[in-house]
Amino acid sequence: MERTGSQGEWAGRSGVIKLSFCLRRLPHLSRAEFQRYWRETHAPLVARHRAALRIERYVQHHTADSPLNAALRAGRGAPEEFDGVAELWWRCEQDLRAATSSPEGQAAGRELLEDERRFIDLARSPLFLGEDHVVVGE
Repeated sequence: MERTGSQGEWAGRSGVIKLSFCLRRLPHLSRAEFQRYWRETHAPLVARHRAALRIERYVQHHTADSPLNAALRAGRGAPEEFDGVAELWWRCEQDLRAATSSPEGQAAGRELLEDERRFIDLARSPLFLGEDHVVVGE
């Protein structure tokens, strides 16, 4: 299948599974340091392990430094925002299961987790599998 790179191609596709990882930085890192490490060090590591883990799409959503974030939180009584959200997509849950049960996938997963411990506060960073249900747009 040829990919155009748009989220719309994947959204709503039957069987597609997405991991959302809501990231909080380790306390000793500034948001800028966290996001730089995530973008410049961790992202290439994920890309290198893409085939072993059967990852079809990887997106980093970096939280903006904007006073609007505080206003949005205050208006809803919301907790502190995450430092970013990672999205990883697989064609189907079976691909994810196969990747994480193969020796290559397990080794890749261990290396990624070891790196994540360098910049992510894992105990405060929830992650979950889900499916998109597009309401507006592609």
